[in-house]
Amino acid sequence: MIKINDNFLKLKASYLFLDIAKRVSDFQVANPDAKLIKLGIGDVTEPLPKSVLKAFHAGVDEMAGRSTFRGYGPEQGYAFLRDVIVKTDYHARGAAIEADEIFISDGAKCDSGNIQEIFSADVRIAVPDPVYPVYVDTNVMAGRTGPNVDDRYEGLVYLESTPDNGYFPDMPTEPVDLIYLCFPNNPTGAMATKEQLKQFVDYARENQAIILYDAAYVSFIRDESLPQSIYEIEGADEVAIEFRSFSKNAGFTGTRCAFTTIPKKVKASDSEGNMVEVHGLWSRRHSTKFNGTSYPVQRAAAACYTPEGQAEIHALSDFYLRNARLIREKVSELGFGCVGGDNSPYIWINMERDSWEAFDLLLNKAGVVCTPGAGFGKCGEGHVRLSAFNNYENVSEAMDRIAEAL
Repeated sequence: MIKINDNFLKLKASYLFLDIAKRVSDFQVANPDAKLIKLGIGDVTEPLPKSVLKAFHAGVDEMAGRSTFRGYGPEQGYAFLRDVIVKTDYHARGAAIEADEIFISDGAKCDSGNIQEIFSADVRIAVPDPVYPVYVDTNVMAGRTGPNVDDRYEGLVYLESTPDNGYFPDMPTEPVDLIYLCFPNNPTGAMATKEQLKQFVDYARENQAIILYDAAYVSFIRDESLPQSIYEIEGADEVAIEFRSFSKNAGFTGTRCAFTTIPKKVKASDSEGNMVEVHGLWSRRHSTKFNGTSYPVQRAAAACYTPEGQAEIHALSDFYLRNARLIREKVSELGFGCVGGDNSPYIWINMERDSWEAFDLLLNKAGVVCTPGAGFGKCGEGHVRLSAFNNYENVSEAMDRIAEAL
């Protein structure tokens, strides 16, 4: 008899966004003429920037000629993209990262979920709460947790992010091996200062831990005093792996391109206590299980770093940040506490009521789709997340509807 991986049975009955989709579908069936405004899932709404689209077309055209056609590319990514990433995203910020420490992929979600494969089954995992579900679920699938009890998996260490600590996760109070962090944060929209990140880097260096740092929303940071990479913190290149994405900054959610940065200084031990470069392990995993991001997509991604591309993607994130500021202002006027919306496209609202109850209220009374905080963890209860990924007119209408419903 064929046996399944029983760890999958530990997962909660359904994925957060499937629950949301079902409730939205039920509402639309019952209210076929209602205009829904979706501020829930963080999918972009605006088209690709013009210079990016032009490069994308050029890359596709090259595939039509025998002399310019490309088949399998280098698994780690084409040099033309890795070189410009290092120059623009790292060297310009004072981070000593090299091009061969960059791995181009088809999504930060994939990489942040797959990275756990190269670590042993008994590593101790710390995750923020609330948390992007992928960090948790992939470790559940790998067998690193016990069952889910009272909305938390046994065996995981939860770092609480609450109004009391400004939604910055608590430091671990027990030994851990891997620490997931995300700034600007998904789902809360909170941002970390250099001083705050230094606490985690110092902890990792002192305790031989590794930080898995998700920086997918870095393009929304407008405060220049805030770190745009964890490698701006001294010593982070010894203890941190960083995930970046083109999805939100350049509209690549449907195009798929991202990269993971693993400095060669980052090391972990084998079963005999020998220190091993994590870079080489991920390189082997990456080349074994992935055939590389397509050439036209990488050409399009490289166009993001041209002067024209930089101006266009900055304008694109400004477009969404305008929406975010409006949401934050209106929520504050209604008297609710919130975080995010200034250096992030997400606004995390303390509704002071059951989060699914708040979701149903906004859906049924205002025709607005949000994301219930409980879906992101125990500390998400009482909150909802609103996303700025829509047009300004819809966001303005949504906030008027919410004000009337509440």
